[in-house]
Amino acid sequence: MRPVLRFFLALLLIAGLAPLETMGEGQWPTPPAEGKPPPQISGPLSGGTGDHTKYEALKQPFATGPDVTKACLSCHTETGKHFMKNIHWTWEYRNPDTGQLLGKKHLINNFCTNARGNEGMCAQCHAGYGWKDESFDFSDETNIDCLVCHDTTGTYYKTPNSKGSPACSVMFEGKPPMDFTLIAQSVGLPERANCGACHFNGGGGDNVKHGDLSSALKNPPRELDVHMDAKGLNFACTACHVTKSHVWAGSRYRVAATDDKGTGKPGQRRDVATCESCHGTAPHKVDSLASFKRNDHISSIACQTCHIPEFARGGVATITNWDWRTAGKTRNGEGYHEHGYTQGNGEHRYTYKSIKGDFTYGENLVPLYRWFNGQMHYTTIDTKFDITKPVAINDFTGSREDGDSRIWPFKKMTTWMPADLGNGTLVYTHLWGEDSDSYWGNYDMGKAIAHGMKEFGLPYSGEHGFVETFSYWPITHMVAPKEDALSCEDCHSKQGRLDGVAGIYIPGRDNNRWLDLIGIIAVVGTLVFILGHALIRIVAPNRGKH
Repeated sequence: MRPVLRFFLALLLIAGLAPLETMGEGQWPTPPAEGKPPPQISGPLSGGTGDHTKYEALKQPFATGPDVTKACLSCHTETGKHFMKNIHWTWEYRNPDTGQLLGKKHLINNFCTNARGNEGMCAQCHAGYGWKDESFDFSDETNIDCLVCHDTTGTYYKTPNSKGSPACSVMFEGKPPMDFTLIAQSVGLPERANCGACHFNGGGGDNVKHGDLSSALKNPPRELDVHMDAKGLNFACTACHVTKSHVWAGSRYRVAATDDKGTGKPGQRRDVATCESCHGTAPHKVDSLASFKRNDHISSIACQTCHIPEFARGGVATITNWDWRTAGKTRNGEGYHEHGYTQGNGEHRYTYKSIKGDFTYGENLVPLYRWFNGQMHYTTIDTKFDITKPVAINDFTGSREDGDSRIWPFKKMTTWMPADLGNGTLVYTHLWGEDSDSYWGNYDMGKAIAHGMKEFGLPYSGEHGFVETFSYWPITHMVAPKEDALSCEDCHSKQGRLDGVAGIYIPGRDNNRWLDLIGIIAVVGTLVFILGHALIRIVAPNRGKH
């Protein structure tokens, strides 16, 4: 902050003109007392309503997960019907604004290219059992996986729904057997580790995709995430992603970028997973002009912009570049991998895999800042594009003028991906399978693409190549303590954080002769008024009664 502004703020406080009242400071939930960390807080729910070791339906040996599900549904009779409406089950979402049919069941992604046709591997993160091809029955409640969300023993795990090639299936051999009876009798509310089993490992590895979701959040310290702090607030994911009838608030497909409704009762709304739904629309205690202006900024700047100064923190790196062009190299006819990056927690990460190509990692990364109105746009398998230019896998819209946008932080991901050069589209690549066409077995990209496109009746020219793609991921986790939030100077300066944000005048970053002159006149005028007011109080009679 410029010295003249500091001086101006000091004068206002001395003169008693800066408001001191608390305006909308969020107090839910009450911070826990020092001592033993409490159970994870799950929104309006906490604890449990029954001891599952006493339920007769669970006092039997279980051979499989679906057997456990049948026992669960014998008591929770309506849960299956509710659960089958959520996106964790359907992997499908129709955007009401754009009409696009989205979800993992349909979308191209610039990590492992596509889930469709590769469900044998990808659907191990589906909240169900046995989805390996198009024959999966989405109407069968016994296919629901209750344990992946409710296991509290830490011993439950999922493996692919089909073997895949010998080179890949070996990764899942030697897993210890599960005691399904013990796990079923030990169920509880979902905790961070439950959600993280899939969401921390999206894109093919720990923190690969989002950049702000990693295994470091299982039991994080306060400096990594002030809400999930294992010795503090200790929020479970569902503290913000509030659940009603097994449908969760918050969506990557339709983000609530602007929330002007604020808190609900008793201090939290159930329809969104925004900062404002707990903290209100004026969250900063107003004891100075600076804090008053921080509340004023909320109309233009997302809370995450100031309170998540970097992502990929906590010692777990994220991938920023992925190059499929280099995939397929072998040694003595077999695939291999190379370690080339050691992340902050000391673990080694692969920088090359024959099945995926080259990777570039990063940690403690400064986000990209742009206007965002919550509307994401996706390139689908039918989208035509110019193969000579980079392709946006998922892009977003927003501007200062639309009234629904705020300045948000993003992770930008770049990937060279396989494409149909003849038709100018992306492709479904058949990666996982036991057949001879699967890429994770034969390293023949042409055969893998031809198989994937033919399987779903899609046009393919036979000419494949690679195109540069990028995608954007809104950053909203890893909220730092307030003392580590951005300062005024981080944005109000030349080459500051918001240097690339258009459509707004930022003092300190931008210069306008007339605006600067008006500002100087305002400061000088206020100073004269304050000094004049003080002088009158000194020389006026009966000043004690003034």
